[in-house]
Amino acid sequence: GVHAIQGIGASFVPGILNREIYNDIIAISDQDAIDMSRRLCAEEGLLVGISSGANVVAAIQVAKRLGEGKRVVTVLCDTGERYLQMEA
Repeated sequence: GVHAIQGIGASFVPGILNREIYNDIIAISDQDAIDMSRRLCAEEGLLVGISSGANVVAAIQVAKRLGEGKRVVTVLCDTGERYLQMEA
């Protein structure tokens, strides 16, 4: 379906994706991703895009599920410059 997160989604499967190395796919709402990208900018000084916001929301969910003493790593692979004038 239509969503605000560019470069990811159910219909987008990159050619380099190795389906043997991931455990789960986590659905994140557009609004949660947008809110997190704004939070990362305001609180951490990171101007990242919406897909990075989605990555962080998913990483937090995984961390909560795994519990204390575990490490979760995610990649913030886009910039938020293109979204500076975007309405939420």
